[in-house]
Amino acid sequence: MAGMDVSLKEMMTIDGSIGAAIVDHGSGMALGALGGSKDLDLQIAAAGNTEVVKAKLRTMDSLGLKDAIEDILITLSGQYHIIRPITGRSGKGLFLYLALDRNRANLALARHQLRGIEEKLEV
Repeated sequence: MAGMDVSLKEMMTIDGSIGAAIVDHGSGMALGALGGSKDLDLQIAAAGNTEVVKAKLRTMDSLGLKDAIEDILITLSGQYHIIRPITGRSGKGLFLYLALDRNRANLALARHQLRGIEEKLEV
């Protein structure tokens, strides 16, 4: 089991990582964050991506889908943004957020590594 700081550091070792956060989608606040830049404010990204998660959950509820979100991928011209809800009992209501430089990242590998980090995380 890994703590929040260890998990954030592991997220930042993924090729192409430019920012990582663990976010409470109830409040929209980042509980922890690493990286970012003048063009990527992780606090703003945390709040904005909370709305993405809430909208998807509402849509799934409206459709009567009894499934769980594995991850949400947002593809920009220069970046990938991955949102991965934490499925463990202690992480309910939280998600991992990872921003990647599209030119340096391997999306399939990043998703695989993020899944592994999520499975080990103990909040």
